[in-house]
Amino acid sequence: MFNQLGVIGCGLMGGSFALALKRAGLVRRVIGYSKSPSTTELAKRLGVIDDAAESALLAVAGSDIVLLAVPVAATEATFKAIRHLVEPGVLFMDVGSTKRDVVDTARRVLKERIGSFVPAHPIAGKESAGVTHADAALYSGRQVILTPLPQTDPVLVQKATDVWSKIGSQVLKMSAENHDAAFAAVSHLPHLLAFAYFSAIINQPAGRDFLSLAGPGFRDFTRIAASDPAVWRDILLANREEVLKQTQRFRHSLDAIEHVIKAGNPQALEDLIRGAADGRSGWQIGGGRGGSSGK
Repeated sequence: MFNQLGVIGCGLMGGSFALALKRAGLVRRVIGYSKSPSTTELAKRLGVIDDAAESALLAVAGSDIVLLAVPVAATEATFKAIRHLVEPGVLFMDVGSTKRDVVDTARRVLKERIGSFVPAHPIAGKESAGVTHADAALYSGRQVILTPLPQTDPVLVQKATDVWSKIGSQVLKMSAENHDAAFAAVSHLPHLLAFAYFSAIINQPAGRDFLSLAGPGFRDFTRIAASDPAVWRDILLANREEVLKQTQRFRHSLDAIEHVIKAGNPQALEDLIRGAADGRSGWQIGGGRGGSSGK
């Protein structure tokens, strides 16, 4: 059991982690910090945290496990605010959807203290953000990717594995580079396409009329276009190199389909569709229930 969890960012992800640890009996006390004092006060009233800290540093003080649940763009500023209390034996994790930029920032800011940091990415979320939507079961049955560095303390990697496992997550480990390449393909590109596709619909003169005719398939296909704009701005820019590789692959695939449609070649078109349909039919979703935000 941990004596104290320090949560920096008391929103959906941080709040859900706090509730999950409380429910599993893994922590005695939770202290939280958010940029907005009203958020931490609300988190306290909801029982998500036990006490509100006035700064990120004070959330770390006295904690033996710390979760950084901040946007990826805020990672560097957060590390700078807490680095003097990043001590050996204290487990520090994040929940960022990109990892290479987070790891590079940690190396630059934490320096010799980097051994305490275990980068993490839980594949979980909801369309609705904020601490009011925090859920102790958010991470249950979900995958969590750890991307430890060579300098990361192996004892803390095991602690991170154990804590995520005990709240019901399936833990995988890979390099930050492999993580970002994979999630550019299965998460970041789909969001980019959903944003672009929905924009293309609503910016047509008759777009609103078209939407009135949309059915469940359209809703399923476009659901992630409603994701948080600021969060996805940061993710797409942070992982731009891998995302752009995936846009090129998608463009080649789209070009191939457009080519056979223009040529009026029904067999070639059916073959392309069949290849995708067979691949999708044979695919089994990993990690339990699918993430609602796709992060």
